Amino acid sequence: MKEELRYQVTSLPDQPGVYRFYDREARLIYVGKAKSLKKRVSSYFNKQSQYNRKTEKLVSEIDRLEFTITHSEFDSLLLENNLIKENQPKYNILLKDDKTFPYLCILKERFPRIIYTRKYLPKQGEYFGPYTSVASMKAVLELVRQLYSIRTCSLLLSEENIQQKKFKVCLEYHIGNCRGPCEGLQEETSYLEDIAQARNVLKGDLSIVEETFAARMQAAAEKFEFEIAARFKHKLDLLEKFQTKSLVVNRKLTDIDVISIASSETEAFLNYMMVKEGAIVFSKNVEVKKKLDETDSDLASLVLVNLRAECRSTNPVVFSNVALAVEMSDLEIVVPQIGDKRKLVALSLKNALFAKQKKQTEKEEKKSKKNEVLHILQKDLRLTTFPKVIECFDNSNFQGTTPVAAMVRFVDGQPNKGGYRHFNIKTVEGPDDFASMKEIVTRRYKRIMEEQGEFPNLIVVDGGKGQLSSACEALQALGLYGKIPIVGIAKKLEEIYYPEDPLPLHISKKSPGLLLLQRIRDEAHRFAITFHRQKRSSATFVTELEGIPGIGKKTTDKLLAHFKSVKKIKEASLEELTSLVGEKTARKILG
Repeated sequence: MKEELRYQVTSLPDQPGVYRFYDREARLIYVGKAKSLKKRVSSYFNKQSQYNRKTEKLVSEIDRLEFTITHSEFDSLLLENNLIKENQPKYNILLKDDKTFPYLCILKERFPRIIYTRKYLPKQGEYFGPYTSVASMKAVLELVRQLYSIRTCSLLLSEENIQQKKFKVCLEYHIGNCRGPCEGLQEETSYLEDIAQARNVLKGDLSIVEETFAARMQAAAEKFEFEIAARFKHKLDLLEKFQTKSLVVNRKLTDIDVISIASSETEAFLNYMMVKEGAIVFSKNVEVKKKLDETDSDLASLVLVNLRAECRSTNPVVFSNVALAVEMSDLEIVVPQIGDKRKLVALSLKNALFAKQKKQTEKEEKKSKKNEVLHILQKDLRLTTFPKVIECFDNSNFQGTTPVAAMVRFVDGQPNKGGYRHFNIKTVEGPDDFASMKEIVTRRYKRIMEEQGEFPNLIVVDGGKGQLSSACEALQALGLYGKIPIVGIAKKLEEIYYPEDPLPLHISKKSPGLLLLQRIRDEAHRFAITFHRQKRSSATFVTELEGIPGIGKKTTDKLLAHFKSVKKIKEASLEELTSLVGEKTARKILG
């Protein structure tokens, strides 16, 4: 740890807050919260701390830190959440809002309509939701329209327009769904009473609506107005039918959020629910990929804050299957142990576990499909060993200049980009693809032998007999010929060549095995071409540099040694170049 960073760490206050780590490029790489900034940040640099590899890598990249003191740990959580969303540091968990949920909205207008929308515009009206699906949202809207006479037209029902009799009642009036406010047949006060009752349904306060209908039914029956009483009885039946579809446990459980988590070593699956009067009005599953071995408490706290904000929840109580990492102001966190509260958390956890099991099943199915393709390839190529690891080589040059080569590595039928390799051709002059192929195959497997690494189960050469023969010569020189299967794939007819076999093998163009081979070959070609373009661009720029008066090979080498790449030299500021080669030379470089 450099001296400046050490001083920053030792001078941190023993107070709650948010800390930010930056790398040498001044990029924000991690944001964290702490009850004590001094203790938490110091723990990263304590040699006795047992961190995983990812955390060790994070610490190795820290160049400087910044911090912000907050009033409480909950404030730290909110600030941390905002900074992560805004900056998306690479070592933080990123929660993506990949779906826009629907809302119901009571519009701000005379004789308000109730519409559904995916846009949240507070000035437009009063919003309810979000709903987990369009179907559940439409069910609520349908219930409201069955219970109350709410208009569906978009007419401008101003007092002036109604008095001037600009509108006529429509079919909705004649079938009893609307009471005709457009012709002044329903007073505004009466309409607003219906809207007030509908608001209770949208909020999930069905008991208030139920009590109102029951009272009106009783009053009508006492007056022997049995037809009116029957209408209210029908509305009560509709309410009961709706509730039986969504009722979970105890109707007394209301204004509650539920969060549960089921995690593995690398992933966590969380379920969030909003509950009104024992009914779930919103539910969402969230999958999180762990980055620094975060605890379940930390993850549940982070997801809860995000989803409460997304759903605009003001519920004062949260039930969970884990104790949250942060005490939240004006929010009671409960881990129920018995009764209906425990059943509610168990239901949420059941959803989280189902999501976890589904992901595991998908992984196994995906792996099974990969193995199926590889088995087909094994059969197509008549291999004795299963081609779990495949390496493919390709050369690239432009009119004989800057010859390079590349190798890609596929494991279980998928790119293993950490195993990709670039090669600068060192022993061959001019455009000699055969000699270049021999050089790179020799270098690749000689190094694996020296480092006692893992050999592939199949070697693929992009090219026909010539390239394949050169690769075989390399394997013979290393004593590996015959120990690793090797084939060449020619571009035009997609013919497969074997060593010492004059006739190529033709695999069905529809075979998944051939399609995989083509994909591997194309990826090797892409990787080689990309590297070749970079080399040509670098060579051109270095030549341009050396062509500037006063700048020779020594200065160019100095710049490359410091900036590591041509791209970074091009992006360097005048100050950075001046500190290295002087202002006069720096200005020449920048032109």
